[in-house]
Amino acid sequence: MRVVSVRLDEELYRKLRRRAYAANLSLSRFLQPMLEDAAFPGGKYVYSGQDELLGVALQTFAILSSVASEQSPEAFQRGLAHARDMLDRRGLLGEEEGR
Repeated sequence: MRVVSVRLDEELYRKLRRRAYAANLSLSRFLQPMLEDAAFPGGKYVYSGQDELLGVALQTFAILSSVASEQSPEAFQRGLAHARDMLDRRGLLGEEEGR
């Protein structure tokens, strides 16, 4: 595996280290999916070791959306549209599901 040196200003470095620490990852491992994403045209999702967290987040979203749809169908539809937009921008929806 190659090693790449990148110059960062102190504030950006500190923020990235903090985010990596919060994700329980080294800075290198934290940045790798972002670099892989930059290397692949089309902005398609690059799978990483964080996929289990994504699975938990999706399950949580499903539960919350069920509750929201019962309590406020209008709010549920707005939230669903917002979530679909975010997923679409990250290339996480198939072509038939996208806009």
